[in-house]
Amino acid sequence: MVKDFVPRIHFYDQDFVDMYDRTWVWIDELWKTKEDNSAFEEGFYTHESSSTIKLFDVMLSSLFLVYSNQTYSPYSMVDFFYSRQKEDGSIASMYDINTLEPVYTEDNPLGLTLPLFPYVEFVFYHKIGNKKRLKDVVPYIEKYFEWLKANFQCPNGLYSVPYSATEMHDLEREGAKYTVDFNSMVALAALYMANIGDILNDKELAFRYKRIYFSLKTRINGMMWDSESRFYYDLDENENMIKNPHIGGFYTMLAEIPNDEYASFLIEDLKDDEKFGTDNPFPTVPKSSKYFDEKGDGYRCGVVPFCTYIVIRGLMNYNSFIFARECAIRHMYYILDTLHPDQEVMGDTYEVYRPSGEGAAISGENRKRYLPMLGLVTITLIIENIVGLDISLPRKTVYWTMQALEEMGIEKLSLKKNNITILSNKNARGWEIRLESEKLYYFTIHILDEDKKKTLPIPSGKCSMLIDKL
Repeated sequence: MVKDFVPRIHFYDQDFVDMYDRTWVWIDELWKTKEDNSAFEEGFYTHESSSTIKLFDVMLSSLFLVYSNQTYSPYSMVDFFYSRQKEDGSIASMYDINTLEPVYTEDNPLGLTLPLFPYVEFVFYHKIGNKKRLKDVVPYIEKYFEWLKANFQCPNGLYSVPYSATEMHDLEREGAKYTVDFNSMVALAALYMANIGDILNDKELAFRYKRIYFSLKTRINGMMWDSESRFYYDLDENENMIKNPHIGGFYTMLAEIPNDEYASFLIEDLKDDEKFGTDNPFPTVPKSSKYFDEKGDGYRCGVVPFCTYIVIRGLMNYNSFIFARECAIRHMYYILDTLHPDQEVMGDTYEVYRPSGEGAAISGENRKRYLPMLGLVTITLIIENIVGLDISLPRKTVYWTMQALEEMGIEKLSLKKNNITILSNKNARGWEIRLESEKLYYFTIHILDEDKKKTLPIPSGKCSMLIDKL
């Protein structure tokens, strides 16, 4: 059984646990080994019977495959794209899985996608702990970044890219030339390259990318923020704001671009049920937009799990754990309600959902069981936001944020060669955290509702702590 090899999740709502387990089963059904295709050293998967492998899908998948206890390599598919980097630094965003030849499209002739390499590698490092890998991949990422600047950066310092490179498909752009979502992702790439430089103690690398990051951050705040409506917008070719609000304005939060004041305005919009605070958070455009449709017309106004992931992770940068967790739980319920519309009928999962009711968004192509996006919610957000675990292998730390005491936790999560179990439950002595580990690590428990926080070294073997004693 697959669940014997991946971590087990404990949560008071068994439907969440079942959805987590089911996602791993679906991945296992699609996973192919090196024998199936020798270009992938440790295996790979593609969406159902797709004849292409897409870099964007690979990046998203990496963010949950890191939790597979390396049963499904998070490296293999990313390394495939590194290995095909061209002399000019470009890496095509799509390859034919049979011929291994790059595939380009008319609307994206250079094969660009969101530059997520540094963010993904930073996640790899903290979840798997391979510092040597960081040193090995930096040259690939630097060449890619230089290619990105040479081909898409404009004299004003912002980036102008094909709409398809934003991975937002049929979102209405109204003639935008400089898109806030893509520029935020470039800033994110620079920020995490600087973080990688700090990890490697490479001061020159860290300084260079911090300078790129702050330069772009300043431009986004100066040119794309509207102080009247308190939102970030795309710009037209004359650098005028296009007052067409969309989910991309919140990508800035993941890249830590807004100051606390700006972020507070953005969070208000996320909570406003007449804007982005729909029952199923968050639609690609606000409810007040002329493009909004209750049925969720694809990326034009539907709820896209990748966008929801970005917003939720962005909220974490601004001390909004409780609201972020609430939104992750709400989105999970809509995924579950679409999979099980009633007891008689079996539904499915989809790429895009409706913002104001269960069910798939109405669109020309809405892929069923689109695992690269599904796993972001049903694995990553469940572990990181719903259960609330923040894990760093190189620091040997596990930080558990709980809104309130609940029966939940994780079992047999591999921290390299150290399997750990952390479970909370209530017994005759009160609320207790049970821990099991093969090696020493440092554990922090933070219970928000009770304002309790404690950091303890956890020795090898089994132990427990009573919350009342903290």
